[in-house]
Amino acid sequence: MAQHINKKARFHSLTANRLLDGEPVYLTGDNGWSEVLTDAVIADGKDEGAKLMDIAVQAVKDRHIVNPYLFDVDVDGDTPKPISVREQIRATGPTVRLDLGKQAS
Repeated sequence: MAQHINKKARFHSLTANRLLDGEPVYLTGDNGWSEVLTDAVIADGKDEGAKLMDIAVQAVKDRHIVNPYLFDVDVDGDTPKPISVREQIRATGPTVRLDLGKQAS
């Protein structure tokens, strides 16, 4: 499975696409999936990130999600903030029209 992390980064969250509709989702602290990035669990270090990937592998087998991967985040309190532009766009929606997607609400 793909990894979108910098080996020097400390904090990571896990994202995937929901199989039902393709929507980007984030693994939450109760091992569920949320469309909202602020609900995402934050892994502190490589070992915690590996545990998140283990959960994601099972979710793929159970056909809930596809293409799970870890991505780098900064932490603001308990809130993950994506570092890469790619993940910022996945979290907020289309960049061409601000009246569409997640940023419209």
